[in-house]
Amino acid sequence: MNGGRKNKVLIIEDDQALLNLYNKKFSNSGYDVITAEDGEAGLRAAEKENPDVILLDIMLPVMNGFEVLKKLGEDGMLEKTPVVILSNYGETKNITQGLVSGAVEYLIKVEHTPEEVVNIVEDALSEKESLVGKAFKETA
Repeated sequence: MNGGRKNKVLIIEDDQALLNLYNKKFSNSGYDVITAEDGEAGLRAAEKENPDVILLDIMLPVMNGFEVLKKLGEDGMLEKTPVVILSNYGETKNITQGLVSGAVEYLIKVEHTPEEVVNIVEDALSEKESLVGKAFKETA
């Protein structure tokens, strides 16, 4: 990992139980973990901590995940920081919006174990952009 440096993951999630679960799973997998419980705090943490990857919920207090993605895009952070959306909302329009807005993956919470999420984040770190995301951008 990055020449001996741990990869840093920012988890933006308002569900305390899930936040704790993912924090523990990523910590045990060798990541430095930063957490935020609302979109605005997550955006501040992203700017301050410069994470290697961001795990982002959509339904968040203060500022939702789509707004966070938009701001990250405006700040140029999406160029270098892959964002993996982890949401309960699996509607096609939300998935499309998330990927077109710059997320590299869009995961439905109930469909993935924490171990799978860690593996997908590791793939996102190595790929930096999903094939689905690239296809959406090319057709948009």
